[in-house]
Amino acid sequence: MQTATKQASVLLIYTGGTIGMIENAETGTLESFNFDHLMKHVPELKRFNYEIASYQFDPPIDSSDMEPLYWAKLVKIIHENYDSFDGFVILHGTDTMAYTASALSFMLENLSKPVIFTGSQLPIGMLRTDGKENLITAIEIAAAKNEYGEPMVPEVCIFFENHLMRGNRTTKINAQNFNAFRSFNYPALAKAGIHIKYEPNLILKRDKALPLKPHYLFDANVVVLTLFPGIQETIVSSLLHVPGLKAVVLKTYGSGNAPQKKWFMRELKEATDRGIIIVNITQCTSGAVEMKRYETGIHLIDSGIISGYDSTPESALTKLMFLLGHGFNNREVRERMNTSIAGEIRIQ
Repeated sequence: MQTATKQASVLLIYTGGTIGMIENAETGTLESFNFDHLMKHVPELKRFNYEIASYQFDPPIDSSDMEPLYWAKLVKIIHENYDSFDGFVILHGTDTMAYTASALSFMLENLSKPVIFTGSQLPIGMLRTDGKENLITAIEIAAAKNEYGEPMVPEVCIFFENHLMRGNRTTKINAQNFNAFRSFNYPALAKAGIHIKYEPNLILKRDKALPLKPHYLFDANVVVLTLFPGIQETIVSSLLHVPGLKAVVLKTYGSGNAPQKKWFMRELKEATDRGIIIVNITQCTSGAVEMKRYETGIHLIDSGIISGYDSTPESALTKLMFLLGHGFNNREVRERMNTSIAGEIRIQ
């Protein structure tokens, strides 16, 4: 068991993704390979004065197949190993990394150790891969402590291309370049250059006396509805009448604006009257919903829509799934959606 006088310990959890792929010399296709090969391609890991252990999903999964079942598996692994390691690094495919990081930020209540997600745009076996630097720095951050021997970043984060970002504030914005992720509405918690420069005032403050409380339940009866000019009543009505539907993330224009058509407002009002929770977030990559700013927003409030403030789509969706899965009633879910649980929103 780790003590303050011993070297730092980090558990690497390999779920799959590009960082753990290798090119088949005959076909040119990318295939999964095991974690031992990963260690072989990054011999620099052996130079760390850390105890590094690993856990591998078997078989590794493509991040497109990520779902709440695997989120629960990650939480279980962290919980079972929580007292044995100073930090955790999760290697994950980039496509759904922001969803998983958001979900775990809610599932790991009272987290007081770093859980750092990272991955790569190029397989780690390729010459110009970004995977090496991402992995090495993520491990260093997971092991980092301040002058009091406390973890520098006791949060669920994503580290990518020199930026450490709060996981539930992060969105994938690029499919080809190395700067795959961005946190538009919250500054980076740290930046890696010659040195890693942390921003303590931006990092969540944790009570180490509180034990980690893992959560495993999700209800996936939610949907995202993105508005666009010309959206049809039949489409909106069909979606809002899907059997079992419990919540909707409504992606509106600008600061929370939507069409003023009578049929549209009627459909929304009837849905909220049936108990469906509708959360309003902006389609814009940066900024927040301000529903009291324009008349159109006031009409949404009158229809029972609640503000998602500056939430990312990934965070709003996983937070709804999390709250619904834990059996909160309609009023309680609405209240908690308007409360910051893990630094995911800024209440205006």
